[in-house]
Amino acid sequence: MTPHLGLYRTATARLEAADWLLPTLARFLFAAVLLVYFLNAGLTKLGDGPLGIFSPSTGAYAQIFPRAFEAVGYNSDAFGLFHWVVVVAGTLAEFILPLLIVFGLLTRLAAFGMIGFIAVQSLTDLYGHGQWDALGAWFDRFPDAQILDQRALWVFLFAVLILKGAGPLSLDRLSTPRS
Repeated sequence: MTPHLGLYRTATARLEAADWLLPTLARFLFAAVLLVYFLNAGLTKLGDGPLGIFSPSTGAYAQIFPRAFEAVGYNSDAFGLFHWVVVVAGTLAEFILPLLIVFGLLTRLAAFGMIGFIAVQSLTDLYGHGQWDALGAWFDRFPDAQILDQRALWVFLFAVLILKGAGPLSLDRLSTPRS
């Protein structure tokens, strides 16, 4: 039994020494699974023309402020500066934060921002859109609830990046002076 434990300890020591692997895999999985999701969500909020980011679509207001949008008769012109700033900032975040993570630039800050973004997105889905059936429950036999199950895994990816950084294949690493 002792030789087997020795082999196990050797293998696990090598895995522990490969601390670059976890953040690299987290960024890869984010790019493979969620990057296109967030970029497409941002595209649905753009208005017409090359500066469409600054004239959000009516769908942007419907997605971010669903109850308020209904209350003003689905007229985005009825919204003020506050609503415009929130929609533009949220849309920019859907483009900028995922790209920062993929390129590994300001990764910890971008991952922290994405956790906040997911929290706001989840609360909007629940309270704004009334998607309580998507909430799900932890510790049940169904692993596919859109909010509790899926988004907990998303947040875990970002938590790895906050704790471990971007890894060696990143712009963060290139911008860090070597000692």
